[in-house]
Amino acid sequence: MAESTVRVVELSSPFTRFAGRILVGLGYEVILVEPPDGDPARRELDGYAFAHWHAGKRSVVLDLAAEDDRDALGRLVAGADILLDGTDVRSKMPATQHDSPVHVRVTPFGESGPHSSWAATNLTVAAMGGMMAQVGTPDAPPLCLPEGQAEQLAGVNAAIGALLGLRARRFGPAPFVDISAQECVAASLEAGTLAYLHEDRVPGRPGRVHPLVPHGLFTAADGFLGGGLGGSPRMWDETLRWLIEEGAQEDLDDPRWCDPVERKIHQEHIFAVLQRFLAKWPKEEFAVRAQERKLPWAAVDGPAELLVNPQLNDRDFFLDVVSGDEVTRDLGFGFAFPEGRRIRELVVPRLGADQSLISEKRTVTGSFPKQDAQSGRRSLDGIRVLDLTWVLAGPYCTRILADHGAEVIKVESLGRPDPTRFSPAMHLSRGPHDDPDTSGYFNDVNRNKRSITLDTRTPEGLAVLADLIAASDVVIENFSSSVLQKMGLGYQRLRELRPDIVYVSMSGMGHTGPRSSWVSYADIVSASTGLTALTGWDADDVVGVIYGHGDIVAGLQAATATLAALEHRDRTGRGQHVDLSQLEAMAAHMGTAVIRSTGTGQVPEPKGNAEDAWSPHGVFRCLGSDRWVTIAVRHDADWRALCELIERPEWADADEFRTAEQRRARDSEITAAITAWTRTLPVQTVTETLQDADVPAGSVQDGRDLVDSDVHLRARGFYVRRAHPRAGAFLHEAAPVRMNRTVSEIRTAAPLLGADTDSVLHDVLRYPPDRIAQLRAASILS
Repeated sequence: MAESTVRVVELSSPFTRFAGRILVGLGYEVILVEPPDGDPARRELDGYAFAHWHAGKRSVVLDLAAEDDRDALGRLVAGADILLDGTDVRSKMPATQHDSPVHVRVTPFGESGPHSSWAATNLTVAAMGGMMAQVGTPDAPPLCLPEGQAEQLAGVNAAIGALLGLRARRFGPAPFVDISAQECVAASLEAGTLAYLHEDRVPGRPGRVHPLVPHGLFTAADGFLGGGLGGSPRMWDETLRWLIEEGAQEDLDDPRWCDPVERKIHQEHIFAVLQRFLAKWPKEEFAVRAQERKLPWAAVDGPAELLVNPQLNDRDFFLDVVSGDEVTRDLGFGFAFPEGRRIRELVVPRLGADQSLISEKRTVTGSFPKQDAQSGRRSLDGIRVLDLTWVLAGPYCTRILADHGAEVIKVESLGRPDPTRFSPAMHLSRGPHDDPDTSGYFNDVNRNKRSITLDTRTPEGLAVLADLIAASDVVIENFSSSVLQKMGLGYQRLRELRPDIVYVSMSGMGHTGPRSSWVSYADIVSASTGLTALTGWDADDVVGVIYGHGDIVAGLQAATATLAALEHRDRTGRGQHVDLSQLEAMAAHMGTAVIRSTGTGQVPEPKGNAEDAWSPHGVFRCLGSDRWVTIAVRHDADWRALCELIERPEWADADEFRTAEQRRARDSEITAAITAWTRTLPVQTVTETLQDADVPAGSVQDGRDLVDSDVHLRARGFYVRRAHPRAGAFLHEAAPVRMNRTVSEIRTAAPLLGADTDSVLHDVLRYPPDRIAQLRAASILS
């Protein structure tokens, strides 16, 4: 089969530009349509922001207020495979009459619903989507994760939507894909909403300690460390052994602490003992020593330290951005693609450098006539995925694939049980926490899948697994780097079983490199990539991100990789191994943090909720307990409207308040005036009043708010009620990628443990009943 380049036309915004960058990383041709004065990012960070988001793209200049240029855009779009559309939902996009490209529209709140036309920034969406309610300490305001994480979640979901659209276009008209940034955030909260849905409780901001598992942020002699007691008895035993060797165990060698329930109840005491031990160590030395013992710890590194990470450098993660004669080091991509290719260099396009593309005629291939369309077919119908993942990062990836039609067969084993089924701390249930089928955590990320139980520690079990691999299009696992190889199922063996197999591994650090054997959890990844270091109020007051944001990001990047590999296989006939490192996946979401350091020489530090270009920009207390509103003033119109509402009209045009920098110098005075207004009103009233004035504002919403109070999410049907055979009926969050404006169907609730074992072996592998009975009698199946 001949491979052809996929062409993308990008009408950029902060919510789409990361999608364009991801598609550049896949080798696609991305054409950036810029206004006559250039994309706004050209004026951010001395142009380095533009270099990060748009290097590797091609540039054409069009004035969409002019009829001729609108016609030119139409011709450009007609020859494209994907239209990546970040235009304001209130504008009428002039190129929608063409049905050949996959049209991906990315907006803060989606194309429909009562808030669809609301003004929004990253801060607004982070608040309204539930992210900010999960970050910060209980005695301080909520914190926004750094480097535009809400925007980047929208971007990676848009890339997923584009790839799903390319696949859908093979059997019908190119779809319209509606991406709401708020929904992308609301679908990424780990247990944030699940605790309310399954336990009727709303966790407070966790501060520096994970709300479910015994991990947190600790102070070292020269900075901070992320980590904890891990998820297995061995990790506690090894931690205690180390403390005893160093004479630092205090009372932790008392037999009472052998009980994990006792450790959970008195976790604060254990962490205090650990903190006294950690305070004496340099962070990097401790992390290395801990990992030698297979204990999950990592130094909290900033962007400059990220650049010298030995694992990232050994795997050639970073790339050079070339602008004229200047070469600047920047972040690479979430995975090497295709077939292990690393992009070493990207060129920053000059404004309008590719204007000739406007007059070029290009025929789009891959669309089928409308009369051949298969009604109701989902993008991944006919694709079988063998799911060897567990906990969150892997299951989140396979949930995305299952939501869009893939047949996902989850292999479970009592020898390697999924902690989210069995661990009381992660169970999330109204009833007892000892039933593996009633875990709200497990049931959220495993809907639309089938479950088989198989003892893979035996030759007979491995033979069944090999047959399943041969019958599958995709194999996905998130084990440690050597696990599958030790089982005799490395990539070469997988290729023997199925020559065009798509194999996506999702280990913490990747299958190669000096740290490939490191034990990794989401907080380890966040600590190692700069995310934790930049989440706080200043360099000495780091709070960090404690919930599983890194796992969600890894899952999204792995879903992108899977879809891209399937597209590549359709075009070339070749499968591949995508060696995805969760470290690299999260590092790729660190925005301009690294290029700001290498280009401008300004090393980023935590800055709370402040934003360099805008002021005021932050979180303000409203009426009620722990109620907050976010406000972002982008320009003069926002400032004047805000001044009118807070009854400070004299500030609107005063010289001393004219620029964001001047207003930042008067931050305390402005904050006091805003708070005097906001704290007397309900947060919904403040938000709606500001939005009526077209000022970006958003309520900081927790899980209860999202489910009970958000009229916009309700209008869009974001929470869907489905019945589970053991847990009963409960609300599920919908998939944030809407194909043809339709919420993806939750066809089945999460499977009972092993519920589909016999049917999969009979229907997929064609095993006769007597063989299945023999396997069950030998306890290969359970």
